[in-house]
Amino acid sequence: MAFSFDELTKKAKDMASLAADKAKDAAELTKITVAIAGEQKEIDKNYRTIGEWFVNEYEGEIPDAVREMVEAVAASKAKIAELEASKPAKEEPVAEPVSAAKKCPICGAESDSKFCPKCGAPMGE
Repeated sequence: MAFSFDELTKKAKDMASLAADKAKDAAELTKITVAIAGEQKEIDKNYRTIGEWFVNEYEGEIPDAVREMVEAVAASKAKIAELEASKPAKEEPVAEPVSAAKKCPICGAESDSKFCPKCGAPMGE
């Protein structure tokens, strides 16, 4: 049972073709899955918009079938407002003091660097 080089090459090409087809199928499946998820997000967004409109439009006339859910949403909104109010106030960053400019002992130029920008002499401490 000897295999020829041609048979081995043909089998390798068939396997590569099969792998490429499977990769293409997987990519297509992923593309479709992502598209479905995007459409589902749109549906959810639209339902949320409908619900918000309904609650605002019929605020005093909420049917019993959805009253508990509307009350749960109102309770969550109140809890969010309470949590927002309990956040610590943001502190303004404290600016670091500006270092005083030093006078060059050689030429008298002022600078806050270690060396004089005019003559290059060390500025000292």
